[in-house]
This record gives sequence, structure tokens and C-alpha cells, in this order.
Amino acid sequence: MSSGYHVNCFPPNPKRQVVWAALWRFFFSHRIGADDVVLDLGGGYGDFINNVKVAKRRIVLDKWPGFTAYIAPGVETIVGPVTDLNAVADGSVDYAFASNLFEHITQAELAMVLAALHKKLSKRGTLTIMQPNYRYCASEYFDDYTHITVWSHISLAEFLASHGFEVTEVLPRFLPMTLKSRFPTFPILIGAYLNSPFKPMGKQMLICARPMR
Repeated sequence: MSSGYHVNCFPPNPKRQVVWAALWRFFFSHRIGADDVVLDLGGGYGDFINNVKVAKRRIVLDKWPGFTAYIAPGVETIVGPVTDLNAVADGSVDYAFASNLFEHITQAELAMVLAALHKKLSKRGTLTIMQPNYRYCASEYFDDYTHITVWSHISLAEFLASHGFEVTEVLPRFLPMTLKSRFPTFPILIGAYLNSPFKPMGKQMLICARPMR
């Protein structure tokens, strides 16, 4: 994406840091270990990877050159398209993560990403995807003009399965669509929301998968 997109449509927002710090505390910290190598695909402002507090290595990739200015010390940065993972060693990644990314690329490009991840993920490696669920946000999905591909929790899970991934977890309503919603930004309330079986405003999904060997 161009720098104009980040300035006009997706500027830095301090509220995102609060939300992602809480997501790490209440959710991702239970899934990432001290011996893991973490790869953040399309990391943007580093909201996810900067909040990963324990990991052997942290790597983030984005095609926007300006993203490197927002990445925390100690995190390795790669400037390039998500379809090119040649800078990542084969079999080295234990936890790959993509947030609000795959709606911005074509199905053919996602197939390329998945093919590359088959090589880059370790024997215990997994892929976690968080992004808008079209089933619950159809009326606003294309308010972002860079959204080009529609995914629901069903279609994305089936796409993963058809490209050699075993889907291990599907959360159709994980988070609200954007910070512009009435989603609370107090950490304790975010933790309560994540742990609740009821997800009002839940329009983003979370899907976990691993390569079928």
C-alpha cells in the first residue's frame, strides 16, 4: 500500500496499542512460547509484533517501506510483498500471523503465500489469521477501497483446506471490525470480551491452521 493510504485511511492510532497490548496479555501470550520464531505478515505499524513479549525471534514483513520506523528494537524487518518469503529460512517459523491482510490481495496471491508458508513453517508451525468476516460486515466491507477479496469464516477455512492446511480453530466473531466501533479500550474489559461466549459487534474472525504434512 502507498504512504497515502496510511496517511489518509489508516493513520497511527494510540488506541490500537492499548488493544493489541491487551490482546497479547489475554490471548496471544498463551499461544506463543519463548522458543518460538514469530513471523508477522503485513505487519504495518507493528501493533502485533511489537507486543510479542516472549519469542526467540520476531520477524515482520510489509511492502510499505515506511513501516520500519514503527517497529520495536530487536524485531527483524523485511520490506517486500507478502508473496515473497525468500528472506525467511525454510522450516524456521513456528508462529505465522496475519491481521487484516488477505482481504487486500487476490485469491491467486493468497495461494502463493500459503505455498510459501508450507516451506517456511517448522514441523510444529502454525498460521493464525485475523481479519474481517464478510458474513457479519458486508455493509461496510468495501468502505476500505483497498479491500479486493471477500472472505467469510467458511470460505477462508475451505480455501486453506484446499491448499494443504488443516484448520484447527475457527472463531467467526473474534473482535469488532474497527476501533471506530464502541469496542472498549480498557484492558480488563477487552479480556472480558475475549473470554465471553457472546460477541456483540464481533465482525472480525480468527482462524488457526497448520500445514498437512
